[in-house]
Amino acid sequence: MSNTELTNSNQSNLILGLEDNPPFQTAFLVSLQHVCVVFVPSVTPAILIGRALNLDAASISYIIGMTLLVAGFATFVQARRIGPIGSGLLSIQGPSFAFLPPIFSIIAAGNAAGKTPEETLALILGVGFFGSFIQIILSRFLQFAQLIFPPLVTGTAVTLIGLTLIRFGMYDMAGGDAAKELGDYGSLRYWAISIPVFFTVAVCSATSNRYLRMGSVIIGLIVGSIISVFMGMTDFSQLGSIPAFNIPIPFRFGLDFNFATFIPFAIIYFATSLEVIGDITATSMVTGEPISGSKYIRRLKGGLLGDGFNSFIASCCSTLPTVTLSQNNGIIQLTGVGSRYIGFYVGGILAFLGLFPIIGGILTAIPAPVFGAAIMLMFGTVAVAGFSILGEIEMTNRSLIIVGASLAAGLGVTYVPEALAGFPEQLRGVLESGISVGSLCALILNLVLPKSAKDRMVEEPASLEPETSLTKNS
Repeated sequence: MSNTELTNSNQSNLILGLEDNPPFQTAFLVSLQHVCVVFVPSVTPAILIGRALNLDAASISYIIGMTLLVAGFATFVQARRIGPIGSGLLSIQGPSFAFLPPIFSIIAAGNAAGKTPEETLALILGVGFFGSFIQIILSRFLQFAQLIFPPLVTGTAVTLIGLTLIRFGMYDMAGGDAAKELGDYGSLRYWAISIPVFFTVAVCSATSNRYLRMGSVIIGLIVGSIISVFMGMTDFSQLGSIPAFNIPIPFRFGLDFNFATFIPFAIIYFATSLEVIGDITATSMVTGEPISGSKYIRRLKGGLLGDGFNSFIASCCSTLPTVTLSQNNGIIQLTGVGSRYIGFYVGGILAFLGLFPIIGGILTAIPAPVFGAAIMLMFGTVAVAGFSILGEIEMTNRSLIIVGASLAAGLGVTYVPEALAGFPEQLRGVLESGISVGSLCALILNLVLPKSAKDRMVEEPASLEPETSLTKNS
């Protein structure tokens, strides 16, 4: 099956395609599911950093609000595509956990040097500001991407996205961080919530009823929330300390720069660029769009440029770098809705939550097992999308080695992160991302391993066609 046939097959599974503009009720329902899935991962880095810096509640709330506001703006830019900026896909944006290790190193160094929390935060924002230009520059050279990132590499990256994220879904199903603190992680009471939610999402997603399918995750979250209320596991006690409104103040904490501090940030910007390419490839595939050719390359260039531009805006708004998130691909698979217009609604909801943080506080009160169970199935479907890309490649011994080594490396550091304890802390922050390690492994092996005549015939992409006016407007 060719790439064209593959995208046509995915198109047939869609209820609403990329350019379909759904009615408000449908768009809002599907958008809420995207928001619910990315909300907690989006606010968690800001909370962790704020606590590590010992910031006051108002400052932490401000950073959380700006994180959501920028994520909403960035999602709109990616979906709308403004000039060359944006993928034109349903690409949801948010902060990346990959930046946390070097950020915590900066905080530790700042504390040791006697810096104030605001001075340390200014340095974090400054290196993020200048690092955004790495992705902006890289995006201009992605016309060579199909030679460097053939389906063998992107298929491996997409597969790793799904397989590595499963770990986080399972962690939350068993209780998450709160259960670890209580000492009852894995308790049957958490499974009493997560198992019904998991099967609710699965059954609704498998039904032929389009409304149940499009609302599968929301339905699962509602079922889980009701169960958790009856079990006394929903905590609204923190809502009283959340301010009612956030007012954006550019450069509120200032910007600073240090070259030595910048190096690990630069490495992570390169690594997350690989993840972005994999995410956009996965979104293109599950949306029924091509994963080869000039239109595909244009999406990669616009998407990576969008990530860099949005990270630039994030630093100006005193929040963390933003990237294209993986989770939304599973939502597209489950709901059958790949319309980029959903991104407009998601962007609006995220921005609204950023301005009115009390609403987001209500969502954070939903227990981790509910969220974990709702997103678990989505991660599995992302992995299946990667299998589909790899399944279209005629596997030779060379390609088997590349895929096998990359999956082994990526999954190895994901499931046994303590194996990296001997590495320098800043380098460990990069290596602990299984997606980055596996994708980088696939990229390097594909470039250095010699190709036989058969390898060249089955692996190398066709020459890129020039962009026509039709392509540019598509």
